[in-house]
Amino acid sequence: MISKLKLSSISKPWESHLNLSKLKKYSNDIHLTEIDEIPFNKDIALINKQGKPSGWIPTSLLIENILREWKKDRAFYETILLTIDNAITIVNQDGVIEGWNHRSEEIYGHTTDDVLNKNIREFFEEKTLMMQVLETEEKAQKHYYQPLPDVHVLINALPVYCDNKRIGVISVDRDITDLVKINEELSNTTAYVRNLEKKLEREMISKPLSKIKGKSPAIKKTLELTEKIAKTDATVLITGESGVGKELFAEAIHKAGNRSNFPFIAVNCGAIPLSLFESELFGYEKGAFTGAITSGKKGKIDAAKDGTLFLDEIGEIPLELQAKLLRVLQEKEFYRIGGTKPIPVKARIIAATNKDLRQMIEKKQFREDLYYRLNVVSLTIPPLRERKEDIIEFVELFLNEFSAQFKISAPDIDKKVMQTFLQYSWPGNIRELRNVIQRIVILGLEDGINTLEYLQEEIFQLDITQNQPLVTTTQNLNKKSGGEKEEIKNALTITYGNKSAAAKLLGVSRGTFYNKLKKYNLRD
Repeated sequence: MISKLKLSSISKPWESHLNLSKLKKYSNDIHLTEIDEIPFNKDIALINKQGKPSGWIPTSLLIENILREWKKDRAFYETILLTIDNAITIVNQDGVIEGWNHRSEEIYGHTTDDVLNKNIREFFEEKTLMMQVLETEEKAQKHYYQPLPDVHVLINALPVYCDNKRIGVISVDRDITDLVKINEELSNTTAYVRNLEKKLEREMISKPLSKIKGKSPAIKKTLELTEKIAKTDATVLITGESGVGKELFAEAIHKAGNRSNFPFIAVNCGAIPLSLFESELFGYEKGAFTGAITSGKKGKIDAAKDGTLFLDEIGEIPLELQAKLLRVLQEKEFYRIGGTKPIPVKARIIAATNKDLRQMIEKKQFREDLYYRLNVVSLTIPPLRERKEDIIEFVELFLNEFSAQFKISAPDIDKKVMQTFLQYSWPGNIRELRNVIQRIVILGLEDGINTLEYLQEEIFQLDITQNQPLVTTTQNLNKKSGGEKEEIKNALTITYGNKSAAAKLLGVSRGTFYNKLKKYNLRD
């Protein structure tokens, strides 16, 4: 290129007949671009460091090389315009467009023939950014600009100088129209999601029991009783196996009642060491014992205030503390450790256990009088094996929950796997099902691990074939009825009309399932 061409590279050897005084003299190290003007009336002499001529260049040879280098530079310039994937615009000092590449044509909708040698003001507004750069001589870097109503660009623009004189501006524009549109769509989607979240929050407030999932007769009956209990202030004893969601029901009772604006304080009686239990529950006055906080401490009963105190795993309370809790329930007041002033109990008490308290009473492990104080109203949560119809809904719920948490696509559950879920007895109830789905999502259900054998060996760690089916699966129904229509009807019965769940149970796509419904006139 011209900027790299030394005069010495194109010079001829010095000849003795040449008259040095009639030649234009330049240093032997000078570049072609450093010549201030072309000496048309004089040839050029190159002078070395010793001040002696080392070569000469006829004017015709100089012009020939300048033309050749200009053509090379022009070829590079045009190739650059074609290669760069951003829009390039070049204007001279008057705003006349002298350069316009293919991306400029695509972004702005004007061909090169349309714009070349025309003023940029004819195509864009008067105060276009390039004209501002021309006027102020200040560069623009990553400048957001909207040259047309539907076009958004980031512009880098610089003034161009030659011999310390401004001769124009070059602008490189990156099209961000798609990014702007995506951002707008994302903003709209975010606003929509927030609106849904607010609606959900309002629904949770207006329908606190909606957090409890399931449509089976067993859970419907339990929910009806829960709703009745919530309207009272009676002490409640919730019973049920581990993992059925006793705390969820306790919280629902609290939120559906007239204490919903006050605290819900949950205490796991089985997780508190015996030595700390009394202080955790009742609190203590300052200086009550060595190591106590000097200002004293409020207990969980105090923290509940006018709300609800939930005592989970009530069967784990030691006998000596059962007497104190009984006194609280009887007298509606308590004393902090080291305190002499009675404190009224205003909180509602809800207790829960997975143990048979009657058996514990017989074994002298639980006080009978405390049992009757707690069991004013009893609520028994059915185990998952008694509400198998809800398993498919829980599977869908947990799949979506964990796929969102781990930011992966929710895997599909194989038909045989779903049938296995319906046959399994689920001794760990909903908690066990949730853990199984979490593991399935983490492992991704790849390489055939969603097989029955995998579930037996890796997840349930038992032989499921030993379990008798506790509900009628579509596999058994098909054997009984021998007909596709009956199989579909029974799948809908099992899933309580949930078409998506029924399709998943049958191992077919939703589209196929809906076509079958239409075929057998089962759409209603």
